[in-house]
Amino acid sequence: MPRLQIMDTTIRDGQQSLWATRMQVGDMLPILPKMDKVGYWAIEAWGGATFDTCLRFLDENPWERLRAIKAMTPNTPLAMLSRGQNLVGYKHYSRDICNRFIKAAKRNGIHVFRVFDALNDIRNVVDNAEAIKECGGHFEGAISYTMSPVHTLDSFLEYGQQLKDLGADSIAIKDMAGMLTPYRTERMVKAFAAEIGLPVHIHCHYVGGMAPANIIKAAEAGAAIADTASAPLAFGNSHPAVEMIVAALQESRYDTGLDLDLLFEISEYWEEMRKRGHYKRGVSSLIHMQVYSHQVPGGMMSNLMSQLEVQNARERLPEVMKEIPKVRAEVGYPPLVTPLSQIVGTQAVFNVLTGKRWSVVSKEMKDYICGYYGKAPGRMDKDIVAKVVGNSECLPPDVAPGSLVTTTYEQVADEIGDLAKSEEDVLMYALFPNEARTFLSKHRTSERVEFLMQEESSNVKEDDYVDINQIRELVRVAEESGVGEIVVEEEGTRIAVRMPGALPVDMPVAVAAPQAAVAPVAAPAPAPAEADEADRPVTWKPVTAPMVGTYYAAPAPGEPPFVQVGDEVTANQTLCIVEAMKLMNEITAEEIGTVREVCLEDATPVEFGTVLFYVEPHGIPASAPETA
Repeated sequence: MPRLQIMDTTIRDGQQSLWATRMQVGDMLPILPKMDKVGYWAIEAWGGATFDTCLRFLDENPWERLRAIKAMTPNTPLAMLSRGQNLVGYKHYSRDICNRFIKAAKRNGIHVFRVFDALNDIRNVVDNAEAIKECGGHFEGAISYTMSPVHTLDSFLEYGQQLKDLGADSIAIKDMAGMLTPYRTERMVKAFAAEIGLPVHIHCHYVGGMAPANIIKAAEAGAAIADTASAPLAFGNSHPAVEMIVAALQESRYDTGLDLDLLFEISEYWEEMRKRGHYKRGVSSLIHMQVYSHQVPGGMMSNLMSQLEVQNARERLPEVMKEIPKVRAEVGYPPLVTPLSQIVGTQAVFNVLTGKRWSVVSKEMKDYICGYYGKAPGRMDKDIVAKVVGNSECLPPDVAPGSLVTTTYEQVADEIGDLAKSEEDVLMYALFPNEARTFLSKHRTSERVEFLMQEESSNVKEDDYVDINQIRELVRVAEESGVGEIVVEEEGTRIAVRMPGALPVDMPVAVAAPQAAVAPVAAPAPAPAEADEADRPVTWKPVTAPMVGTYYAAPAPGEPPFVQVGDEVTANQTLCIVEAMKLMNEITAEEIGTVREVCLEDATPVEFGTVLFYVEPHGIPASAPETA
């Protein structure tokens, strides 16, 4: 029996499960050379939510992060998690985009590709598998483990065989919610070893506390690889500590052979980093132990808590946890893993916060119920389906969802234009267009400012002081206003900031003394104040935001808005989208009426209760008298 090999999850799933993926690459790089010496089977370094959060929260280029990590770990294979047809996003991407993304990941440093589908629908894995095999990567097919009346050992083995038929090099039993128990693990590993015959990789989140015992029983049953994290990023929603597993298997036939002293050196670094960042330890509470009831994965748990905090409703977590299994049963028992964990969890949050079950439904939930994410494992509640779907068309069961997405790389490249300087930039935009455009615009602007500063340096005397932050701010103003040129003059110093593609326009700017703020000579007139409630007819009913998020007037950038002032709307017609918890949530009209006022501009952040529209219900005279 070969020794149990270990994959380290510290810098991907460990920090995603405990710290909401907020670790910056600068926190990782100093310790990576020591981690490279450990002898891990692989280091999981990329994929999952890391790509998204690099752009959305950390102002980092995810491709540069990957290259930097690989430069520090030349001796250890790097692994990533792919969500199948969703790659590292939350919707299906075309075959062309999947193919190019996988090959770009391999080119930039990934060797092991763990690919899962939230519904265990093999159709959503095919494009990933083919691309991985073509570029010479290790294809690890993952089974999303869960418990329900429709999930059995036979169903998991059937899916495992489908993965093998696609060319899988290993099989991962992905226990994202920590629901496996030791003897169930033993039975599964033995069955897979006997009937599938590929190396079995066990992935158990700690959550309810059984993961260490699961790994030991898996090793005894013939598992080849197990996932662990460094102790400061282990336990709770994360994985078992590597130090614990290595010590437990010493002097056994499954001895990992890893240097425990080196592992503790590494954990000391992470502990100091944890303290500096004021990050929490992984701890299992009563609500974690109840995972065998609510089945909420570790990463989903931490995200739920953070999202409830944003909604100022953290105290309602117990209600949400009770609601999740109800929602899951109503929509056919999908495994709670990304993106279905977000979709089901968010629906549970809406049901609790609104007090009206299924009164607010995200576009993603509607698409899932209509079959656009894949085949639901079990039957759905007919009443819920009727309420959510309405007159929308459901996808025929013989049509693969990914086949509907036909966007080509060339189309995406044309759309992003000169902002993209590489294939990786284009792929970034293909997956997260809004975030990528913001990121690339910001960093291309920075490069342009540096160039323009050099260009105008001959006009600046050696003893002159020019605040680069002031110039950056002027560039931002120029871009937003469409001005072609801004000239800054102060005591003989003249700097002209010209925007490419625009005609020069004089814009006098007064600059204060060095290090003082730059201010326009004439400030723009203030926007007219919004009308008071008393100024509107009492017949106008406000439509408010049911959550904290971002208001979008149209289904996608460049498309016409859902509604405009004067439009007549029917009950349940979509008025707008509020993006929250990474989902696009459709806000609908409660009754037939006319849109009298649109209160916000597109892409405006909103709080709970923010008025989005005023709609006048039909049957009420437009000239109805106001009340005192």
